[in-house]
Amino acid sequence: MSRKVLVVGHKNPDTDSICSAIAYANLKNQLSEDVHIPKRAGEISDETKFVLEKFHVDAPDYIQDVGTQVRDIDIRKTEGVQNDISLKKAWNLMRDLNVATLPVTRQKHLEGLISVKDIATANMDIYDNRILATAKTSYKNILETLGGIMLVGKEDGIVEDGKILIAASNPDTLESFIDPGDIIILSNRYESQLCAIEMGAGCIIVCTGAAVSMTIKKLASEKGCHIISTPYDTYIVARLINQSTPICYFMRKENLITFETDDFTEDVKGVMAKVRHRDFPVLDVHGDYFGMISRRSLLDVQKKRIILVDHNEKSQAVDGLETAEITEIIDHHRLGSLETISPVFFRNQPVGCTATIVYQMYLESHIEIKPDMAGLLCAAIITDTLMFRSPTCTEADRKAAEALAVIAGIQIEEFAEELFHAGSNLQNKTPEEMLYQDFKTYSINNVSFAVGQNTFTNAAELQEAKEKMLSYLNASFRRKDVDMLFLMLTNILDESTELLFYGEGAQEVAETAMKVPADDDSLHLRGVVSRKKQLLPALMSAIQQ
Repeated sequence: MSRKVLVVGHKNPDTDSICSAIAYANLKNQLSEDVHIPKRAGEISDETKFVLEKFHVDAPDYIQDVGTQVRDIDIRKTEGVQNDISLKKAWNLMRDLNVATLPVTRQKHLEGLISVKDIATANMDIYDNRILATAKTSYKNILETLGGIMLVGKEDGIVEDGKILIAASNPDTLESFIDPGDIIILSNRYESQLCAIEMGAGCIIVCTGAAVSMTIKKLASEKGCHIISTPYDTYIVARLINQSTPICYFMRKENLITFETDDFTEDVKGVMAKVRHRDFPVLDVHGDYFGMISRRSLLDVQKKRIILVDHNEKSQAVDGLETAEITEIIDHHRLGSLETISPVFFRNQPVGCTATIVYQMYLESHIEIKPDMAGLLCAAIITDTLMFRSPTCTEADRKAAEALAVIAGIQIEEFAEELFHAGSNLQNKTPEEMLYQDFKTYSINNVSFAVGQNTFTNAAELQEAKEKMLSYLNASFRRKDVDMLFLMLTNILDESTELLFYGEGAQEVAETAMKVPADDDSLHLRGVVSRKKQLLPALMSAIQQ
């Protein structure tokens, strides 16, 4: 049986993270019966949008958290019932469906819940002989409950008034008990039937299927009295008649505890631990009734299956990863902090781009690479290696990009110019958007820090971005989960970087790491373009010192 597997890159995804997720999901779908779905853990940059639009590929849907949700468990699709059905019918439905709770709905909207406990309470604790009138019980319910037929009167009528009486006394005594609108349970005694009708009874119930004379029927019709014939005897009728009450009178309508399909099971468990209900209704994203779950439903919960691409750091991973099942990791970075419960397929190679590894896996599996996938993979390699200028670039990256360019029908130099222009066009972006365009967090020796990177193709744009970012960091940046922040503003053509720093001790760490003194709130780093190979190891070494 096939299962869904999500293929997702890191938070604040770059082009490699998005394109590798799409291409690897495409490869896996041709090799496996499982359904592999690419996802993204953050907003897509202008550079990545350009790539997706050029090759006519849809952007992956955003996923914030991969924790197990209510939609991932076995939701019992118990049909909702109308609020006017009888207690007896509700009981029979519960017995037939083997459930303890029924949802009460109107046009998919959840109105209430009726449970076995509610029905038991109605049968055992209610001593009100006016319950049918109080609950506005329909004659249809009474007929259904008693297996009766309506001899006189309308089946769609409602019991508006009166109490329930058994005509066990002689007619003279009955006269002092019967009030207008009462429901009288009796047998085939003509005198008792006549007395009840004359005293204004709303309905007489004739037991054991006894015949009713034409005279009684005519008189009842004239007096507006219903006549019901039932095959049951007086004792059974007396036992059953309260069960014709509509469930709306006993159902729970207030303070209902419901869950939504998007709720996470960890939160659901916490609620269920505090409330001892047997079953809980589930609503869909539109607020309509969807189904029912119970504590037992959580026992067989299936974790989301995840393939991680372009990272293996917990701090960079999509939220909720600790409750998911990681099946594979495809990456080209250093080994990070992720831990798995069981062994996984882990492919990590010292190349400049995850897309290069994905390309190799297509070749190894003898799967044809279509032009759209080739275009995505080629774009990812160009951006991650800064068009082969990065020290992380290997011969494998270059050969992969050249082969993919042929399949995609593009010229690398011309395409790279368009690609980098789309990525460096930051005029309409806020400083916050610029900061998080390519932003990764790390932790070492209990020190948390983040490194962002923006790329430019000319010095003027870089200088403008530098001034904007320095002003933003000093005036507005607030993030409690990192101690230090470093931002690389990289000139691709000049192969240099302006390194901005923020946070207590950040300047000292940057100067120690790069062995360059700060000048005008930044470090000018010639020949430094790679976060992964040139900056990150140096920062970590400085922090460890």
